[in-house]
Amino acid sequence: MTQRSDAILERMMALHPKIIDLTLDRVWQLLDALGNPQNDLPPVIHIAGTNGKGSTQAMIRAGLESAGKRVHAYTSPHLARFHERIRIAGELISETALSDVLDECYAANGDTPITYFEITTCAAILAMARTPADYTLLEVGLGGRLDATNVIDKPELTIITPVSMDHESYLGDTLAKIAGEKAGIIKPGVPVVVGPQEDAALEVIEARAERLGAPVLAYGQHWHVGLEHGRMFFQDDVGLLDLPLPNLPGAHQVQNAGAAIAALRFLGFDDMAAEAAVTNAFWPARMQRLTGGPLPALAPKAELWLDGGHNPAAGQALAAHLGTLPERPTYLICGMLNTKDVTGYLAPLAQVADGLLAVSIPGEANTLTAEQTAEAATQVGLRAEKAPGVKEALSRIDAHTPQARILICGSLYLAGAVLRLGANQ
Repeated sequence: MTQRSDAILERMMALHPKIIDLTLDRVWQLLDALGNPQNDLPPVIHIAGTNGKGSTQAMIRAGLESAGKRVHAYTSPHLARFHERIRIAGELISETALSDVLDECYAANGDTPITYFEITTCAAILAMARTPADYTLLEVGLGGRLDATNVIDKPELTIITPVSMDHESYLGDTLAKIAGEKAGIIKPGVPVVVGPQEDAALEVIEARAERLGAPVLAYGQHWHVGLEHGRMFFQDDVGLLDLPLPNLPGAHQVQNAGAAIAALRFLGFDDMAAEAAVTNAFWPARMQRLTGGPLPALAPKAELWLDGGHNPAAGQALAAHLGTLPERPTYLICGMLNTKDVTGYLAPLAQVADGLLAVSIPGEANTLTAEQTAEAATQVGLRAEKAPGVKEALSRIDAHTPQARILICGSLYLAGAVLRLGANQ
């Protein structure tokens, strides 16, 4: 059944001719019309970075909630339903509450041009400001400096997860330029937790922090994290933690867990909160195992995974993780947007996959065609063919390699389409 929020969101799409138009002017204007709800949020933890923002946020939330704290959280994009973007005191926003704040923002904005992300971010801030909680977790949508979430004068803490090349047309064509945009969330005197970075990015982040008098808590300097004897260790000035592996799979999740634990330790939480951060977090479409629903039924003997990573760094992380799994024929079902570096993403995966079936992302105007994705896969050495859709691709793989490991990958938009088909964990 169509929900009222869907109709309002559709109207909001028409308020600006561009999907992305980075500036804060329109956001400040609408927030002012709404009574500046950003000033009424519970203490804010603001998270930017290229990869790992959502996973890091999920781990921090798991740690805080294990300590009995009420936590608001804002993330993007959503996968199956818009409601996934906004958690109010731990629960997904209700349809009634979402429709009400969307209506209020639409009325307050009038016909003034504003992007979909800007007006929906204002709606999220309005909803979170009206419900008591202990913390607010805000995830940047794109960049940081001019992102619609960058409206908090004095957050409790900022976090910058690993920075890599992505969205170059908006953020710049060098790692240093992109890091400068991410570092735009750093505020005067507010500590910043910094995940693993290449030198070019770290120099920019540290320079901005120094200019603003923001204390830096950087990986490799102020905290360390790694794997040892099948466990995870974390060490900082407080001491050494011996922890289980994160329940979010992949070595890159160890780094994300490190940033989450560094944040929790700074906020004064104990070892139990740190352990809950790595064992209780769930984040869909990040190497999510699909075991039930109509899609796994199409390849019942296969090992089926879903991941929404979509840039070269994500491809490297996925390939590294697949390389650690027990040997098994591995096939990719891949669909990507035409704004992404498809060969950069697929090149590392070509080293661990036996073949690729390319699909277009259903309902996405900016999808690469299946033919384009297949051509890119062939360029990096993957055996590739086109398929009409994910279901057909699964059936084809099942016909020749029923016990394959199958990874559906390439885009969060494809992952959302898969989850809407009824796949579940």
